[in-house]
Amino acid sequence: MTPAPPSPPPLIAGLLRPDAYPHAAPAPRLIETHISWVILAGDYAYKLKKPLDLGFLDFSTLDKRLSCCREEIRLNRRLAADIYLDVVAITGDAEAPRVGGDGPVLEWAVKMRAFPAEATLDREAELAAEQIDAIAERIAAFHDTAEVTPEASPYGTAEAVMAPVAANFAQLRALLPLAADAGRAAQLDRLQAWSLAAGERLRAHFAARKAAGRVRECHGDLHLGNIAWVDGAPLIFDAIEFNAGLRHIDVLNEIAFLVMDLLHRGREALAWRCLNRYLEHTGDYAGLAALPYYQVYRALVRAKVAAILASQHAGREGADFAECFTYLDLAERLAAPRAAILVLMHGVSGSGKTWQAQRLLEALGAIRLRSDVERKRLFGLAALASSAEIPGGIYSREAGERTLAKLMELTRGLLGEGFPVIVDATFIRRDWRQAFAKLADELALPWFIAAADAPPEILRQRVAQRAVAGADASEAGLDVLESQLAAREPFTPDEAPRVLALESGTEAVLARIRAALRQPNQIPAAPMAAGD
Repeated sequence: MTPAPPSPPPLIAGLLRPDAYPHAAPAPRLIETHISWVILAGDYAYKLKKPLDLGFLDFSTLDKRLSCCREEIRLNRRLAADIYLDVVAITGDAEAPRVGGDGPVLEWAVKMRAFPAEATLDREAELAAEQIDAIAERIAAFHDTAEVTPEASPYGTAEAVMAPVAANFAQLRALLPLAADAGRAAQLDRLQAWSLAAGERLRAHFAARKAAGRVRECHGDLHLGNIAWVDGAPLIFDAIEFNAGLRHIDVLNEIAFLVMDLLHRGREALAWRCLNRYLEHTGDYAGLAALPYYQVYRALVRAKVAAILASQHAGREGADFAECFTYLDLAERLAAPRAAILVLMHGVSGSGKTWQAQRLLEALGAIRLRSDVERKRLFGLAALASSAEIPGGIYSREAGERTLAKLMELTRGLLGEGFPVIVDATFIRRDWRQAFAKLADELALPWFIAAADAPPEILRQRVAQRAVAGADASEAGLDVLESQLAAREPFTPDEAPRVLALESGTEAVLARIRAALRQPNQIPAAPMAAGD
């Protein structure tokens, strides 16, 4: 039985009275977090900081709380300018406080425009793919414009990255009853040893990321509880204001938090959809080397938050650490080695290979590389931008060779880091297929060709419809389709056993891929007919 939370202090209780406000507030309502009280009062919300010093934050004095309130306004206006309004004083006395009144200041609060509490996405029973896409795109755009952390700053160095990771373990050990739970103590020991070893291995990576400008002033606390869906769009709020080191971070550290949160909620397909959508917009595949490290760290951050809340709400029966333990279990799963594999999508324009690739990446937990997107990126174009104004075009033989080289470079790096990789290109040419097959063989990794096909009249219809919609990175028209159909090169005897016909169903394809992941040195024998 979960113990009842303690009663709020007198000042907070006083702010639950309607007459504490200079505007209509018929039934003020309190929401409490581990570091704040938020009072919903009519059309507005008021956030007060608890007078705490937790090491990673210090709200212990009124002046410190005022400074953090001002920072909260500055930082959150980047993503929610219409929501974060002002810093206001709480005056009067604890029993009869007044928001914005005259006299000595009892406390400071961040005034916000209220939105429905139930709009936060941690409360949603279901999340739509379109919502995840919009969130990933919003975060990618935010990271693109966020202030780059200066090279001379200590933030983003290996020491700065590893310090909060080490602090998490110290804080968790102080919070959890480990003396009475040998299993959890051993689990924490394993996670700490893994985190230390991974951090040391990534030292050069951290330095390279900072030198490349990938350490920026981010949001810092990006999980579903800090994202609302308002007026058909994502509203991202509650950025970290209390610790600059926790927001001046690698952008991949930030997106890793949201992906971890989706995984914790059992939404694996959406987690991989989110990550891939973000990467498609940013092209930041180099950052993925540290993804497991950051995901484990973020799971442990949430474990610590859950432990703090459990301790604050402890009753006579003691604290309930069940939620904390779910995050520790997730952290251990995220620290486990991954099984890499290479899947080449095969099919002409309109065959449905990109749609099928989306289904595969969500089911396998893979990273997808799209030739249409990476080709445009080489020419400085966004995925949906037209290439018509590029001198000489972007579909010449030389451009094709550059695209192949880039895809090979990215694939090698991702496979080397242990990620399953899906390369989405037509792969109608044998030399393109053989280049990737050779790479997989060099790395002693299993590989497959997932082949999509459809009758020519269906292909033509799909390509024509896609051109009208203008919502895809591919610029292939009917003339390109006809040339692709004529140029398809049959699979070789060596390729045939690895061909997976997508017409047989995604589940059958997934079954063969998963079998290969369990037995990486063996390719299941029964080849599936392909429509090439």
